[in-house]
Amino acid sequence: MDSHVYGVSKLVFFFAILLSATHAALPPNHISKSSSRSSSQINSNSVLVALLDSHYTELAELVEKALLLQTLEEAVGKHNITIFAPRNEALERGLDPEFKRFLLEPGNLKSLQTLLMFHILPTRIGSDEWPRSSSGSVRHPTLWNGHVHLRSHGSGKRIIDSAEIVRPDDIVRPDGLIHGIERLLIPRSVQEDFNRRRNLRSISAVLPEGAPEVDPRTHRLKKPAAPAPAGSPPVLPIYDALAPGPSLAPAPAPGPGGPHGHFNGMRQVKDFIHTLLHYGGYNEMADILVNLTSLATEMGRLVSEGYVLTVLAPNDEAMAKLTTDQLSEPGAPEQIIYYHIIPEYQTEESMYNAVRRFGKIRYDTLRLPHKVVAQEADGSVKFGQGDGSAYLFDPDIYTDGRISVQGIDGVLFPGEEEEELKTEKKGAVPVVKVVTKPRRGKLLEVACRMLGAFGQDSHFSTC
Repeated sequence: MDSHVYGVSKLVFFFAILLSATHAALPPNHISKSSSRSSSQINSNSVLVALLDSHYTELAELVEKALLLQTLEEAVGKHNITIFAPRNEALERGLDPEFKRFLLEPGNLKSLQTLLMFHILPTRIGSDEWPRSSSGSVRHPTLWNGHVHLRSHGSGKRIIDSAEIVRPDDIVRPDGLIHGIERLLIPRSVQEDFNRRRNLRSISAVLPEGAPEVDPRTHRLKKPAAPAPAGSPPVLPIYDALAPGPSLAPAPAPGPGGPHGHFNGMRQVKDFIHTLLHYGGYNEMADILVNLTSLATEMGRLVSEGYVLTVLAPNDEAMAKLTTDQLSEPGAPEQIIYYHIIPEYQTEESMYNAVRRFGKIRYDTLRLPHKVVAQEADGSVKFGQGDGSAYLFDPDIYTDGRISVQGIDGVLFPGEEEEELKTEKKGAVPVVKVVTKPRRGKLLEVACRMLGAFGQDSHFSTC
């Protein structure tokens, strides 16, 4: 970044705020004669002046580029605000260069404004007002029609969404305060805009003439390639030539599991958890998988052994409704997540086609012997029954042929499904589930061992 150019822009921004401060100090009769461009009045002790003159210079420059000065002046005039400011290093070296170019393009001004206003709350929240770890996360609105979640974790760590507060109460002023955070917060709408622009650029690419055509189902060439000279590399990577395509049921790996097999389960689980975090709105689910339980490791081992999984991931709003009693019992988080993992590979399209054709479908879950009911509703797939139901509203967040992640707007519990099953047994027409029957052997052994680890007597006949 050119230090001379930034120095000029900083001076302009600082001078504009001081003009507002001078305007606030003028007599009332003078103010009435002048044209007031804003109802807010900023003085030299404002948190906005402090932001410009602090070590958050990269954020101050983005605010100036986003033309948000007048908007922030009005916000300070109406509210006592809280600003979450990323460190300069997070914006200089920690931000993806392609994403930074996207934000600074003139046509993406609204995305830049949305991102910056997502870091500002119209409420003063000091570090002493932060929610305790036992109270869960607290949802707060931002200045741009979005919400962030504040929570405490571990030994006094303060978290906002997926970022840790590294400098609490760094700058305190009468009209607001600034907390320093470790990384930039990216709203889901901005991430979606960026992905859409990137996908459009990739679609415009032209396939070179003479390029080999690959069957997407088998990863093999549709037509034999021309003879290659001896010693030349293969046309297809060896992994693509050996790995089977997606299936509806678990299949054993061709070789031994783990790092020496054909599936690196831990890498795939890590990829899908990172996708959840970048997608936004699923931080609580990722936190349970990685920090509160060992489920990420268990899922990686299953995928390495050749099994496929579909994860029904509740969003943060749904997870926030869980009570302390529901999570406090030993093994409770694991049992909740087990009920959201289906030992089959299903996409949004395959599940929707199934419920459209066959009505209600019962999918096996890793919480044996409970099943989760799916049916068509309002043009989508609905899981569960009654008040405990959830809709599939974020389809195919992650799909790699082994793990499929589908976003849902509620947390599912097996009680609703069991009551509905009892009602049907009294005289309703039995529901037929038409999907490939999964291999159970090894998976049943793993599931039974899970139940035993939490001190539960398994009444499942095969355990």
